[in-house]
Amino acid sequence: MTGKDTPDHYGPAEALAGGILSIDHAALAANWRLFAERAGAAECSAVVKGDGYGTGLEEAVATFLDAGCRTFFVALPNEGLRARMVAPEATIYVLDGLFPGTGETFAAANLRPVLGSIGEIEEWSAFCAARGERLPAAIHVDTGMSRLGLRIAEAEAVAQRPELLAAFELSLMMSHLACADTADHPLNKQQLERFGAVRTLFPGVPASLANSAGILLGSAYCFDLVRPGVGLYGGNPLGDAENPMRPVVTLEARVAQLRNVMAGETVGYGASETMNRDGRVAIVAVGYADGFHRSAGSSDIKPGGRGIVSGQSVPIIGRVSMDLIALDVTDIEHGTVERGSLVELIGPTVSVDEVAGHAGTIGYEILTGLGRRYTRRHLRKKA
Repeated sequence: MTGKDTPDHYGPAEALAGGILSIDHAALAANWRLFAERAGAAECSAVVKGDGYGTGLEEAVATFLDAGCRTFFVALPNEGLRARMVAPEATIYVLDGLFPGTGETFAAANLRPVLGSIGEIEEWSAFCAARGERLPAAIHVDTGMSRLGLRIAEAEAVAQRPELLAAFELSLMMSHLACADTADHPLNKQQLERFGAVRTLFPGVPASLANSAGILLGSAYCFDLVRPGVGLYGGNPLGDAENPMRPVVTLEARVAQLRNVMAGETVGYGASETMNRDGRVAIVAVGYADGFHRSAGSSDIKPGGRGIVSGQSVPIIGRVSMDLIALDVTDIEHGTVERGSLVELIGPTVSVDEVAGHAGTIGYEILTGLGRRYTRRHLRKKA
């Protein structure tokens, strides 16, 4: 909501917040269903790490469960424990693997570590053998990311150690695409070929390669299970191409003050931008402490981001400070914006990827960095 919406329209918590962050759960569910459709016969999971990409892990898990999702990926064991509280019957994989000495926690919560080194595989195998129970886990093979995962030669060596694999259930073989958001990047096909070859070393084990962008590369990348992440939350998985996903997050900032600024006066820290005419500036109560990046500000030599007031675009003027942003509303009709009004900073008009572009980063960082001072509204109207 924008324009003349005032604190009287909201409950007490919303009236006291500098910004209102709305999460559209119907859009979350619709985005998951789109990926599930594109995945064809492959199972569609949901990646909910990073507090559900800033939308709230527990809330996101509940929505995806209702939509039909039964497998989830988190980064850390403590995220897995949170997901388990919401989804007691779901399959939950922990992408960052098996931290030393945490086997009992994984077993007690029925979490599945994604094993990315021979040391992890040996520890999990020994833990399962000592417990006398073949607990499930995934193995991650690095096919071109050079981040987590076994090198291909290490995977070949593990495949030659049947006693190591016999102690636990190898429930998934996976790798991760490095350049899927660039459809014609040669590494995509190289990774596909490498993963296909590695998969033959572990016959009968389900396989997973595709992230959000990977799903959209085509069915060859989908294998048995796909792992959409940022696209679920409205981020564009296709780089500069048109975004097929529905926006999920709307950030509205409250106007704290309207002020007249004369031509030649500067706005904000560092006097970085000078008014070139007499005008009006709206000061809104969101800043970099709320995850709206300082680098999205403007200066006399660099344009910055923007907000939306009653459907009209208004530019940021000057630097983003810790708690405040200035918007040039000179061209907005008087009375349209006033103290207490809400201005869209992220939403249906200003995408999270546009905001990221002005800040010199990516939508992932904007989403996962959304601050804790916002009042969060979880909108659950059915799609």
